[in-house]
Amino acid sequence: MKKSARSFNSFLPRADWLVVGWVLVIKFLILFLGATSYRILFNRSLEGPRDWLMIWNRWDAPHYLELAQYGYRAAPGVFREFALAYFPLYPWLVRFCAYLTSDYLVAAFVVSGITLFFAAILLRRLAELEFDPETALRSVWFFLIFPTAYFLHIGYTESLFVALVLGSVLAARRERWALAGVLGALVCLSRPTCIILMPTLAVEVLHQFLVSRRWRRQWLWLLLVPCGLVLYMFVNRWAAGDSLAFLRIRRDYFHISFAPPWRGVLEAWGNRHQTGEAGEMVGYQEFFFIVFGLVCTIVSWFQLRPIYATWMTGTWLLFASTTFMQSVPRYTLTMFPVFFLLAKLGANRFWHTAITVWSLLFLALFATLFAWGHWAF
Repeated sequence: MKKSARSFNSFLPRADWLVVGWVLVIKFLILFLGATSYRILFNRSLEGPRDWLMIWNRWDAPHYLELAQYGYRAAPGVFREFALAYFPLYPWLVRFCAYLTSDYLVAAFVVSGITLFFAAILLRRLAELEFDPETALRSVWFFLIFPTAYFLHIGYTESLFVALVLGSVLAARRERWALAGVLGALVCLSRPTCIILMPTLAVEVLHQFLVSRRWRRQWLWLLLVPCGLVLYMFVNRWAAGDSLAFLRIRRDYFHISFAPPWRGVLEAWGNRHQTGEAGEMVGYQEFFFIVFGLVCTIVSWFQLRPIYATWMTGTWLLFASTTFMQSVPRYTLTMFPVFFLLAKLGANRFWHTAITVWSLLFLALFATLFAWGHWAF
């Protein structure tokens, strides 16, 4: 028995196995909550495990599945151009996985599930570079129960994106620059906020240079990072004849273009006057999370290493500097240093309980609304 335990711990440290256990338990509880609430609300039965997954296939998720199945040019109808708003790495991985599962929906959940394991483990290891092991575990705990953490488990890009960003940043912190560059290039194939990664890694280079006063050729590996974005621009040119088609599509289809940060913030504050669900979800909640992200960004410059504060600042500015803010609670998941700050605050028993209760209550609320088909970021 002891030999078996040692073999498990040699494959992954005990703390990583704990994190894996958290991911599995939370995943089951979220899927179970969605299925149970759906049956109660709609008075319908779910015939099998696939139906448990289908109720989460909403909003952006079907577009990723269609893109995985048909590609940018082969997709039928208007979706052909609309699809260019979505970066290709996640659909490519889903398509590859579908060859093994023979089901695109199942493949999407497999890709998100596997990358979530990596994201949780990498977050713990990165946090342990900066803090004590208990704080590192708290970081993962607050990440996994964050109010919008259900996006980590379903057919969205959040778990893949966070895993790649964490991998690139961890490699940079451990001075494995080739790996940081390769993973950074993959980040630039997964989401628009990838453009923040290059300056973030550059700040780490500057930080290390100021400490060591020595130039290192290995830093040049970071030139690989924008190659992912260049490849995505080639995809745009191949599919639509315009390397920057995705920017036009975001403006035309989503009515989103760059604007001073206060414009979107003020609009979110004004949306609170809408009645019922709209006032709460696109008003109060969007406004709360944008303020929450801003406060955490400011604090990060005093409490965290510059690489983390840079990532926080760039990410916050990117999703705040739009004519119309949407999905800010979901995007906040990608501001992973937030969970370092919550973990530090959570060293106090009162704040640990308060953050946990708040997270779990709103995670249950938002996940249930999403499974029902309501807009939940």
